[in-house]
Amino acid sequence: MAAQRLYLDHAATTPMLPAAKAAMVDAMDRWANPSSPHADGRAARATLETARARIAGALGWRGHVIFTSGASEAIAIGLVRAKAGRVMTSPVEHDSVLRVTPGAERLVVDADGMVSLDHARFVGDDGVIVAIQHVNNETGVIQPLDALERDGALLFADCAQSAGKLPLPEADMIAISAHKFGGPPGIGALLVRDLGFLHAGGGQEQGYRAGTENLPAILAMAAALEARTDWLPDAARLRARLDAGVEAAGGQVVARDAPRIPAIASYRMPGLSARAQLIQFDLAGISVSAGSACSSGSLKTSHVLHAMGWDEAAAGEVVRVSFGPQTDEADVDRFLGQWTAMAARAAR
Repeated sequence: MAAQRLYLDHAATTPMLPAAKAAMVDAMDRWANPSSPHADGRAARATLETARARIAGALGWRGHVIFTSGASEAIAIGLVRAKAGRVMTSPVEHDSVLRVTPGAERLVVDADGMVSLDHARFVGDDGVIVAIQHVNNETGVIQPLDALERDGALLFADCAQSAGKLPLPEADMIAISAHKFGGPPGIGALLVRDLGFLHAGGGQEQGYRAGTENLPAILAMAAALEARTDWLPDAARLRARLDAGVEAAGGQVVARDAPRIPAIASYRMPGLSARAQLIQFDLAGISVSAGSACSSGSLKTSHVLHAMGWDEAAAGEVVRVSFGPQTDEADVDRFLGQWTAMAARAAR
């Protein structure tokens, strides 16, 4: 019998938690439109607003919550509609940030992908918004956003990979995505400290987003946030084991000495392309990725690694491994066994 597949691509999407599934199924009976004025609509609206408060409470957020289809839409709303005359971002942001900020000034990052705070000083009198990822989706590097000296600029934090795992940073706007923390795909939120930061646009969500709210998915997102457990200490132990095993086999840990979330790591296998690695891992029943899931279908070399100073050849030999709450030591050892065998063949 073939071995059960091993899923180590949780940064792309993670399985729905049982509590989220149950909440979504139960909510299928709440079919009324929350914008309808009749009793059924008012009941749906009340449930929606309760869920909004639950999500804010679970995240420790004291501002507004605008529901979106995910982090990408939240990013587009927040950055395109921001009342700001100038946008600044880092060059290691997710593609969804880079796509909507083509003319933005890019900040400097070091070899570990950390934003250089010496270059991150902003004069806010002309309406500056700076967008920096809290946790990088490829390397797992954590940016110390609370230490950022903004001089009055607005801070937009992409927290798709950190929400539900780490405390949110002190930002003015935050993007989150439910399917990264055990909720369903197709639902997320833009957290806004003050709605006055945005130009309105849309008939729903207090006038800031168009489209009937997806109440079942919203309730599932709330349940996922409330059901989360503190599994990152176990993930840190597993990631340390994986780092050591990869290095022992001749591999390279990306951003090894930077602060990284325990759930995400990237590794270089010298002599074997990421494309070849993905094929071999897949044939062995192991799911990993090369860079962001939003762009890995084309297997383009990572812009994140390029910004960190990696050349084309080295960057093209990097794969990403990401853990979920159920990942255990046996999973890490199974991956390491395959990695070691592949690395030995590549070194011949």
